[in-house]
Amino acid sequence: MKRRPPLSRRTFLKLTATMAAGATLAGCSSKETLSSPTESPAAAKPINPANPTSGIVPSATSQAEITPLESNPVDATATPEPSPTSSPAYLAVIRGPDPAAITRMAVETLGGMAAFVSPGYDVIIKPNICTDYHPPEYASTTNPTVVATLVSMCLEAGAKRVRVMDYPFGGTPQSAYQISGIAEAVEAVGGEMHIMTKQKYIQADIPLGKELKNVEIYPDILEADLMINVPIAKHHGSTRLTLGEKNLMGTILDRNLMHINLTQRIADLTSLVRPGLTVIDAVRILTNHGPTGGDLNDVRQTNTIIASRDIVAADAYATTLFGLTSADIGYIQASAELGLGTTDLSSIDLREVSIG
Repeated sequence: MKRRPPLSRRTFLKLTATMAAGATLAGCSSKETLSSPTESPAAAKPINPANPTSGIVPSATSQAEITPLESNPVDATATPEPSPTSSPAYLAVIRGPDPAAITRMAVETLGGMAAFVSPGYDVIIKPNICTDYHPPEYASTTNPTVVATLVSMCLEAGAKRVRVMDYPFGGTPQSAYQISGIAEAVEAVGGEMHIMTKQKYIQADIPLGKELKNVEIYPDILEADLMINVPIAKHHGSTRLTLGEKNLMGTILDRNLMHINLTQRIADLTSLVRPGLTVIDAVRILTNHGPTGGDLNDVRQTNTIIASRDIVAADAYATTLFGLTSADIGYIQASAELGLGTTDLSSIDLREVSIG
């Protein structure tokens, strides 16, 4: 086992900046809620500070109503919708039938991909490609169109290289990448599918960790100019939900180590990885028998993308799609206590827009 060398200046500055940002999250002030640029102002659903789920209309989608991926072709390189405002939102929630369009609009609402990617950047995108058990309509792996759209946007913003990677616990990376549909979608728009080899992992200390003090992690995750975290929102047997923070377990080698107080250790790992952008795929959500699924009756079509620089806030909002709150998910609370983000959705500029 290799010992992690001292942090590079880039990584040190990244961690220092994000630690400082986390300390100020609780002080974010409320902003004006935006109206949809393509619909009447009534299309934008302002969040009720007293009830963060007030803007969510529960779906009664049955198995027969789930839209097959192949019946909804999208162009991941299509021209984005106009930016809804010159002032970036803190959290964007975009709804619509076209996964590429709502993904683009979510990032545009945060200020556009140029706010995250500078020319020459080395970008890593980390979706959930946990197994090779099922194709994407089963909602156990991230929607391939969402991933490909983000790859396209990074390249459009001038990224030198965009790699997509995960470390599956079921099947090989090659088979999981293929069966998920992500490999084909990513390669079609010029991205790279990267295999995370065991020999490359390094030991890294976790300065803020309460329980998890060090971990074997894939070094490229820490050294990339930008990491974009792209989980799918789904049920999980141990933590109730897999969202942005839980998805970071795919960056480490020994996941059994995490299952000793899983709640706190997910928060500890989040304090080390700190993705620059979290985009939660809720085009389809898995409501039961997660994380692997296998029954289309457990899949609900919600046609939603949630995006923020703040992984905690993004996860907090995503819980509402399942009729829960952030208080129901232990790792979200533990991360907020570490100062990694906010769960107070009434204190931030949260914009909900429906398009298409």
